[in-house]
Amino acid sequence: MNSILIRNQALKNSVLSNYTPLLRGMATEKQILGRINATKNISKITKSMKMVSAAKLRGDQERLMAARPFYKWTESLTGPPILLDDLDVNNLAPHTLIVPITSDRGLCGGINSTITRGLKKLEIKMKAQGKDLTLLILGEKGRAQLSRALGPSCDRSCTEIDIPYTFATSSALSSEILKTPGVDAVCIIYNTFRSAIAYDTTVKTIFNMASAEEEPMVEYEFEPDTKSEVLQDMYEYTLATQLYHSLMENATSEQSSRMNAMENASKNAGEMIDSLTLLYNRARQSRITTELIEIISGAAALEN
Repeated sequence: MNSILIRNQALKNSVLSNYTPLLRGMATEKQILGRINATKNISKITKSMKMVSAAKLRGDQERLMAARPFYKWTESLTGPPILLDDLDVNNLAPHTLIVPITSDRGLCGGINSTITRGLKKLEIKMKAQGKDLTLLILGEKGRAQLSRALGPSCDRSCTEIDIPYTFATSSALSSEILKTPGVDAVCIIYNTFRSAIAYDTTVKTIFNMASAEEEPMVEYEFEPDTKSEVLQDMYEYTLATQLYHSLMENATSEQSSRMNAMENASKNAGEMIDSLTLLYNRARQSRITTELIEIISGAAALEN
């Protein structure tokens, strides 16, 4: 027993002899100056990104103004878009394909997280009513966030889509959407551009009239093709048109959100530079005062 106690005491002494306490002190002038220079470099980057986003926002707004009249006729078939928070789950089909539109790049505020949060709440409501949903995600940021939270529901994702968006791009994406089997309706979730500082998370629901239980458009005559073929073609064109408009809205909202985010980042960097400069001046003044006291004290000691 005594040998065990002696061995444990020797081990304890060995550990204590190799222990070096972590001493913390105030940052040196060199360290503070390094942080100031690093923050200034970050501020230059954020200001440049804000200018780039402002230039891109102008072009996206022009394309959006052209896309809004182009899609307006589809509202007579699908109804107007509504806010995601106002979506009634009872009106959704038993099996719905949801297409969230997100960005491929970050540093754009909360434009992607608002869609992700709303989709998580929607998934809980649909599961509670026994309805299935499948996700076809557009954008790398949405894929990264939703693959963790809603992994079993994620079917496919499309990333690195060519920008600026065109109707050919939306047609190719709509063809990919139509490949999903057993889908009763398609919901497109995106951000609607309101102004340079505001956007709304919006949803569109598009039903396939060709597979509807009740016969649609009974007041119209269809020729020379059969009615089912015409309705299917109309559904495909409506889906491509709605998707094109949604892409334009989300792209404009993305640039406005990124511009505001970079403006806030530049403002925060400026405030941090001011506080660090004040801290640097205080440290420098303290050092100079200490040196003067030492010089005066040394001179007084020599006189005595």
